[in-house]
Amino acid sequence: MTLALLLVRANHVVSLETIIKELWEDNPPRSGATTAQTYVYQLRRLIEGDRSSGTGKDVLITKPPGYALLVEPEQIDGTRFQRLTADAHRLMEADRPDLAALKLREALEMWPGPALANVEPGPVLEGYIAALEEQRMQALNLRIGADLKLGRHHQMVAELRSLTVEHPYNEWYHGLLVFTLGRIGRRHEALEAYSRTCRVLSEELGLSPSNELRRIQDAVLHDRAIDPLQSMASSIGSRSA
Repeated sequence: MTLALLLVRANHVVSLETIIKELWEDNPPRSGATTAQTYVYQLRRLIEGDRSSGTGKDVLITKPPGYALLVEPEQIDGTRFQRLTADAHRLMEADRPDLAALKLREALEMWPGPALANVEPGPVLEGYIAALEEQRMQALNLRIGADLKLGRHHQMVAELRSLTVEHPYNEWYHGLLVFTLGRIGRRHEALEAYSRTCRVLSEELGLSPSNELRRIQDAVLHDRAIDPLQSMASSIGSRSA
């Protein structure tokens, strides 16, 4: 847990107080400070044992009011992920969804499972995990947008069906599924998907479908062309879970 906290804040000072809070929340033992310092010492010894030259002291440094883990930015998966997604954003703005999709796939392949899945997080790490998961979702949404711009509608159906099950209240995914099914000539399935979404929203949340989702349903119903990404843009991240 201590190592995970230092890693998510790599190259920044993590205070001893923050480490104690992560380990014991608001109920640390009397020996909390000493125990936390011992954990850092043990980490330093482990780092020293893994290095062929130098010592752990020049990697895990003491710097008031706490400690900092010094690493090259590209050694941290999170930093590489952020660089790749930033590159993809620029490529999308430059109307290169083909290259953006490649960057985003490379970034998303770095996620074999939930963030810090092998760590039992405390209150501090829980916040970082939530932020990392949000970044992953944004990258996934951008990659879906890139693939749709490339006309990969047939390939997207299975993934969008899975995402609507995993995120049953996310109208963005439901809207894209409705659009994609209609786009490939499966209008009856598109309208069935829209009806299911309406039932879920009504029965479980007491909500009506958003205007954006209704516009997509209307376009499918009347066989009109529509840009689903533009239509749903205002609903990304809202009314979702």
